Amino acid sequence: MKPKILIVDDRVENLIALEIILEDLDVEFMRAFSGNEGLMLSLKHDYALAIVDVQMPGMDGFEMVSIMHESRKTRHIPVIFVSAIYRKPDHILRGIESGAIDFISKPINDDVLRGKVRIFLEMYLQNREREDLINQLEATRERLEVEKAKAENATRAKSMFLASMSHEIRTPLNGIVGMIDILKHTQSHEKFSEYLEIIEISADNLLNIINDILDFSKIESNQIEIEKINFNIREEVNTVIKLLGLKAKGKGLDFTAFVSENIPELLNGDPTRLKQILINLANNSIKFTEYGFVKICLELKHSTEEKIMLIFKVNDSGIGISTDGKARLFKEFSQTEKSTSRKFGGTGLGLAISKKLTELMKGEIGVESIPGKGSEFWFTAEFAIVKAGDVKKELKQKAIKLPSKSLNVLLVDDNIINRKVALFNLQKLGHRVESAENGAEAVVKFNTGDFDVILMDIMMPVMDGYEATREIRRMEQEDNLDPIRIIAMTANAEKGEMDKCIDLGMDDYISKPFRPESLEEKLQFRNC
Repeated sequence: MKPKILIVDDRVENLIALEIILEDLDVEFMRAFSGNEGLMLSLKHDYALAIVDVQMPGMDGFEMVSIMHESRKTRHIPVIFVSAIYRKPDHILRGIESGAIDFISKPINDDVLRGKVRIFLEMYLQNREREDLINQLEATRERLEVEKAKAENATRAKSMFLASMSHEIRTPLNGIVGMIDILKHTQSHEKFSEYLEIIEISADNLLNIINDILDFSKIESNQIEIEKINFNIREEVNTVIKLLGLKAKGKGLDFTAFVSENIPELLNGDPTRLKQILINLANNSIKFTEYGFVKICLELKHSTEEKIMLIFKVNDSGIGISTDGKARLFKEFSQTEKSTSRKFGGTGLGLAISKKLTELMKGEIGVESIPGKGSEFWFTAEFAIVKAGDVKKELKQKAIKLPSKSLNVLLVDDNIINRKVALFNLQKLGHRVESAENGAEAVVKFNTGDFDVILMDIMMPVMDGYEATREIRRMEQEDNLDPIRIIAMTANAEKGEMDKCIDLGMDDYISKPFRPESLEEKLQFRNC
């Protein structure tokens, strides 16, 4: 933007003459034909300089400049007086006192005027550069303050997370370690099953905490993808009732579900993530409800020919949530109240995960609650409608169960405890097992033995599971052998790990810790 110069004179020929003298300068001229007009224009724009004639009808230049310098907006505009009549020292003094910085008598010396104007233009541009720099520095300061606040919030969140996770992980670990110590000193066989049940519950709680942390990590790094498969919505809701029914019954709660009749039987979406949200909400309601009921309601919100938006509600007669509690409810690592946090525990991740999953399903989540009278959690989710003529056979591979039989298993794991756990389960299932402590040993035993399947750990010394699998597949190709079934058995549950194992040449994947029935299912199934 060009600097502006305000020129004020009651005679147009004088204005034109000034513009001609200064035409080589890269400026924009603003003309005023009187003192009053000059004052009005001085307020409308930012000027590098004003060149003002002294003698004008109505308001002369002295009066105009005096008024300008009383205003905060215009007092810093440099003014040069020009005059053909007023030349005496007292006139010049009066001009300076009124606020001008220079006084030039007519006829004007062109070079002198251009030289002085250039000086003021340079000063103006330098001031503007300085102001721009100050504004940039201020913007940078504000941005740094915002970033500092974010960093401090992240640090607090991290500290809160570590403290919360430390407490939550130590709680079930304490149960496991403590009950094992009690078992060592217990002579009564009647107490064994009770103590083992406590250990199992504690282990399940620990696994749930780890799964919550892993799910949250996947969501934060955008690693969760919503599946699109056909499913029966009523069957999924019934599954939630079955899974949590025993817990609700144990507290004497009436746990029911209602699905509106105008909702189609078959939908297309992600039933696993849908159940995860429902289980999170219903499990919370059961946890915070001592008497009364917990009810799941599923209603139609709106639909088109291809899409349907459903609203899920979980109502309970529990302790309710305060206004402050509701504000923190769906934030990471937070519980509603400190007192309930101590009483009921929890990682504070379940509802935050549910919120993220709901958003991935193009929905929203919220809560209505009255302390002491119960709560209603709700969320919406969008699904595709499955039309009657569009139900087709799945094209992706399906698992076919083979007749159960005893297998020769090569178990590869460098951790002695993990080997003992897997060995116990495999032998209990009736399989014959040979062990290897690393990938190199596994390759040797594969080459000299006769196995039906290999359970391959991934992270091992000497040779890891990836390299061992590549070597085994290479040997099979060289010797023209039928590929042996290799199942990855690893504690790495990150997204993409299963795909990586399959792409490498493995046939299946099971994550640690596993249940015996899950292991048997992997051993007795094959893809076709």
